Amino acid sequence: MSAAKVTTATAALESKQWKQIAWITSGALAVFWGMRFLPTGTNLNHMDFRVGGQNAIEFCDPSNPQFIPVVAVPSPVAMTTRWEVAPMAGREATGVVVLQTSSGKFIEPQDLLVAHTRKLHLLIVDPSLTDYQHVHPEPGRTRGEWTVTWTPRLGGAYRVFADFTPLATGRGLYASADAVVAGVAAERGANGLGWSDDERRTYAFELVPVVAPLRAGQPTDLKFSVTRADGGAVPMEPVMGALAHLVAFDEVRSGFAHLHPAEVDLDKKPDALRPELNFKITIPRAGRYVIWAQVNLGGSEVFTPFEFQVVN
Repeated sequence: MSAAKVTTATAALESKQWKQIAWITSGALAVFWGMRFLPTGTNLNHMDFRVGGQNAIEFCDPSNPQFIPVVAVPSPVAMTTRWEVAPMAGREATGVVVLQTSSGKFIEPQDLLVAHTRKLHLLIVDPSLTDYQHVHPEPGRTRGEWTVTWTPRLGGAYRVFADFTPLATGRGLYASADAVVAGVAAERGANGLGWSDDERRTYAFELVPVVAPLRAGQPTDLKFSVTRADGGAVPMEPVMGALAHLVAFDEVRSGFAHLHPAEVDLDKKPDALRPELNFKITIPRAGRYVIWAQVNLGGSEVFTPFEFQVVN
């Protein structure tokens, strides 16, 4: 074969290869742009969760738990509550929660990801930090409404924090509202209203910093453990997809921190006689804080508080 014919054949082969590459690239681009226009189930997008101004709540990194100043800074989501009957201490209250973006769009079930087995978490705490409850609203019949039922144990202006993850962002966001409850308010202090006398006699709970005291602005490791008074096995079971949950509040309830243990493998059981879990937190300012632990012991959810004084 002459050199001219070889050159021509090579050129033809290269031209064919380039055409194949072009077709593959075009096909890939078509698939990419087509996927972008497929319905995702939500009418919200990333820009619906932006808010102007400085010091706005953005998106939170679960691997670096921080204290979220929900009340003190602007949030891209507003929450309102409405109750069928004015809440009263010791009586079940049923109401409606509505979440809206800064542009006024409702946040509905299809707009949220499931995070720790639920789409929407409400963290409800009284002014003394003595009564804390974690409840899960269900989608209501009316667009944008979520129904919620809870029983406040005390009187006072409870604060309701919403914890959720928009599908459009994949990152945790928060909002808050207040609910005034009729009845006698508690004095300052955490006294463990969340668990019964039987549980007090049966179990001992401990939450201690690895390095004491807790210092503002410094990452802190916490160890949480449970033991039985009779020395028997502790029937610790998962709750909302984790072996335990910690929620920290400051004295004025300006925000909270929702913490999960480093032990994420639920198939790897902790020590039966003294299960111990590790948490990490950074608290921004000095002052009094109460950290509530939530665990599942033998099918019964138990809440217990720990009070800390954070120093500079």
